[in-house]
Amino acid sequence: MTQPDIIQTILRDSNYHLDLFDESEIQDLRQKIEGTEKPFTYCAIRKKPVQLKPEELIRQLYAARLLKRYHYPRERVRFEHLVNFGREKKRADIVILDKDRADTPYIIVEVKKPKLQDGKAQLRSYCNATGAPIAVWTNGQQISHYHRRDPNYFEDITDIPNADQTLADILSERFTLKDLILKDKLVTERKSLKDIILELEDEVLANAGVDVFEEVFKLIFTKLYDEALSYKDKGIIDYFVRQTQNTHKEHRTGVTYESDYDIIRLRAEDISDDGFRVMAFRNTGQTDTELKTKIQRLFDEARDQWRDVFPEHSTFELSDSHLAVCVSSLQDIKLFNSNLQVVDEAFEYLVSKSAKGEKGQYFTPRHVIDMCVKMLNPQPGEYMIDTAAGSCGFPVHTIFKLTGTLFTNAAIPAEDKEHVLKVFGIDFDEKTVRVARTLNLIAGDGETNVLHLNTLDYERWEDSTERNNRWVRTYGDGFDRLKALRMEQNENKSFGFDILMANPPFAGDIKESRILHQYNLTFKQNGKAHTKVGRDILFIERNLDFLKPGGRMAIVLPQGRFNNTSDQYVREFIAERARILAIVSLHGNTFKPHTGTKTSVLFVQKWNDDPSVGPLCRKVDNYSVFLAVSEKGGKDSSGDYIFLENSDGQHKLDKNGHLIVDHDLHNHNEELPDGIAEAFIEWAKSENLSFWR
Repeated sequence: MTQPDIIQTILRDSNYHLDLFDESEIQDLRQKIEGTEKPFTYCAIRKKPVQLKPEELIRQLYAARLLKRYHYPRERVRFEHLVNFGREKKRADIVILDKDRADTPYIIVEVKKPKLQDGKAQLRSYCNATGAPIAVWTNGQQISHYHRRDPNYFEDITDIPNADQTLADILSERFTLKDLILKDKLVTERKSLKDIILELEDEVLANAGVDVFEEVFKLIFTKLYDEALSYKDKGIIDYFVRQTQNTHKEHRTGVTYESDYDIIRLRAEDISDDGFRVMAFRNTGQTDTELKTKIQRLFDEARDQWRDVFPEHSTFELSDSHLAVCVSSLQDIKLFNSNLQVVDEAFEYLVSKSAKGEKGQYFTPRHVIDMCVKMLNPQPGEYMIDTAAGSCGFPVHTIFKLTGTLFTNAAIPAEDKEHVLKVFGIDFDEKTVRVARTLNLIAGDGETNVLHLNTLDYERWEDSTERNNRWVRTYGDGFDRLKALRMEQNENKSFGFDILMANPPFAGDIKESRILHQYNLTFKQNGKAHTKVGRDILFIERNLDFLKPGGRMAIVLPQGRFNNTSDQYVREFIAERARILAIVSLHGNTFKPHTGTKTSVLFVQKWNDDPSVGPLCRKVDNYSVFLAVSEKGGKDSSGDYIFLENSDGQHKLDKNGHLIVDHDLHNHNEELPDGIAEAFIEWAKSENLSFWR
């Protein structure tokens, strides 16, 4: 058995991981391992051989980091340090002693508890018992650094001080966009935004007496604005980083890096940020009241810049101390990234608290969105809409495709702006629309066509669009652009969109006869109306009405619509109006943990024999259909994402610093093997489809 196999064998079937440690740290430990049946290493702290079980392996790696990276002398580091709880005594995994008081813990590190919630509770008890002001929890995959402000609150800090720094140095250090890139928690601590929100709920939000969605939304909104203000610095960083993107993957140290992102971060370290703007969304050691005043002022600016997301004069409802804890937890997360999955996961969790899931609508995983966008191939000048927009994944990724500009804080070129304003989204959930508008405003550089409307009840749109002044003030410009695409003046049924992509709600039936009578699919062959119709069935007809002749659509549907005998009339309706291009059967875990309903994506192109009204798609009786089944959905049976790993069992990062979901829908910019999307593109070209000629 080789040494690399020994490390993987030790960690196998445990909750410990190596993501936080670089190859050189792992290799240093690997070279010191002896034995195979019961592998052991010499412990520099205890000065004796110790058997390497999962917990001990992580402790040895982190202790080595304390000595080499943070430069703590071995004499100040203790393992299994006794902590007194009256008559009871417990042992802390790692303790760094105060440099002036040799018997007093200064930093306490927990590795025994591989789950954060358990580890944090243990750390809280140790810190309260010893008075230690700093605590660290890690399982090798994630890490948390805390300042114990008082017995009630653990406040996140960017890092622990090294041996010649103080806690005050860490809190007050000058922090720019460059630092945010290098110290982004999503990369350095391998946490998700949802993880951090869950931790905040446990720490302060659950008992704060506020609307959690509103307060977290305000914080994220403000944080995005703060990052956006550093757009000039982002341009400088991008310029220098671009110089490295075509180089080989071997750095000057001779270490070979698995990811382009490793090289990009190394390149960013070399950039001088002396003239960079200092980030404002930070807790820098001022009083809680001073911090709240600063963050409220920043929110006010953001609210005025990105209008009509929050009411005028809205303020933070969190108390000063609660806000301080929240800012500390969020300040080291880089939200401006090309992958919106980070923000999606958080908002999906928050919106679900408002019972969005009961309506059967869940945010579509980004790898599914990317597959659809790649397959339908939107082009500059085409009009696109999502009629059940959620967090606007389909529209925003269409903007990415049209402009080549990812979700960064760089401005969109003026020549691309006209294409952005041809992308639309509609949703009936007001909170979700506000999230979508925020993301779309930024991705679209200040204007958006995301509208709060009930897609299915189009006969009642005028109730909002003509009689609600606040609605008109917020959505009027976008709605005017939508009206320009109506096929008939003063009628909201049919539109002239080139592309539609949607994941409509598929839980529950529509029973309101007034709405049902607007749709052909409501009526049986004998002319009598159904008393109830599946919500997604009505969306099929509604979506086809949004498309111009030759327009194309991707829609997520429950698998039953494709094979239930009772739904044959739905399939016949679709086939009469459009060519079925493809059916992609998604993996059963795709929408877990929210629902285990098996789903497929239907791709169609509306029949059209007249090239003067749209792309040709001549109506024929016999034609081929692309069929595919996803065998690797990117999630496990619990609904947790499965990420691509390297040879050491570490999660790989793409060039943007994102974890790579392991799936077979597309090749993730060649990080994965070619998938279903690439196979479809090859087939579409052979079929001479209008949008792949």
